[in-house]
Amino acid sequence: MNNLTVPFLAFQPQHVPARQEIMSAIGRVYDSYWYVLGDEVKNFEQAYSAFNHVTQTIGVANGLDALVLALRVLEIGPGDEVIVPSNTYIATWLAVTQVGATPVPVEPDPATSNIDPARIAAALTPRTRAIMPVHLYGQACRMSEIMDLARQHNLYVVEDNAQSQGAAFAGQLTGSFGHLNGTSFYPGKNLGALGDAGAVTTDDATMAQKVRVLRNYGSQQKYYNEVVGYNSRLDELQAAVLEVKLRHLPEWTRQRQQVAAWYGQHLAGVAGLRLPEVADSATHVYHLYVVYTAQRDALQQHLMSLGIGTMIHYPVPPHRQQAYAHLGLAAGAFPIAEELAATCLSLPMWPGMTEEQVAIVAKGIRSFAG
Repeated sequence: MNNLTVPFLAFQPQHVPARQEIMSAIGRVYDSYWYVLGDEVKNFEQAYSAFNHVTQTIGVANGLDALVLALRVLEIGPGDEVIVPSNTYIATWLAVTQVGATPVPVEPDPATSNIDPARIAAALTPRTRAIMPVHLYGQACRMSEIMDLARQHNLYVVEDNAQSQGAAFAGQLTGSFGHLNGTSFYPGKNLGALGDAGAVTTDDATMAQKVRVLRNYGSQQKYYNEVVGYNSRLDELQAAVLEVKLRHLPEWTRQRQQVAAWYGQHLAGVAGLRLPEVADSATHVYHLYVVYTAQRDALQQHLMSLGIGTMIHYPVPPHRQQAYAHLGLAAGAFPIAEELAATCLSLPMWPGMTEEQVAIVAKGIRSFAG
């Protein structure tokens, strides 16, 4: 993919300028002779808490584990239901399944692709224990309505903030609304490690301590295990890299938003192409720049022929995956999710992308449409 005229994703504009800082951080870990749950993890957790306006961050192995541990701490399990988006990456559903609970899908607002708060109430049952909104593609969900619903029905909220570090709704950052929230630092995320990594965020110190115990074999004191836990610890090495990159994240977010603005200008008025919409009071940090067209597959092939990389996030909704065939949700059960999956196309997006590169992508799209 590196020989494309415009690749879907390029790490170089982020990693090359930060190389000296990152290599210094890696060297510091190497020379410390302390590689698991040391000062690097503590320092990153404190820095991320300050960034995300929460009191507690607990570094874990990946974003899926972050959601699983959050649900475990909330004692959600067999017999319980958790509201999830019908269109999301499958990890959101997997977390619910892994604790033995049942995912209950709710359709999105077609304009934003985020879960529609107006539809959540209709999906609630006496078994509902939590709502798990996903801030999809980098845009904040309509959290005021979701939190109001949760309060009215005495439900927990667990945000899946894997794609939206730095986004906000009504001035409050995503990852700071829920009782416990999970995020991912997978390399392609807006804040990406050099491998798998994740974190749980919360303002509840008691819950935070329970996550710390669960992530470390269910133990506070070595060889003494209080609960059946996991081995899900953020590596010292990844924490050191993430702390460096976190300092650059606000500027990288600004650059993503500038790229999105250029796309909006260069793609305005293209027939048959729907551009991203941002809800009132929400901000978007553009982890992905997703457009919609009925000619998606043909457009993707056309752009590839021009040397322009794209991706589809996500081609098969969770309810149509073989992994969830046991739920018996037939084609057509969630038509909005299915329509989005059939028409969405993610265009190249990364910090450091130039307006010239955006113009090349837009020219390719216009040559297809015209």
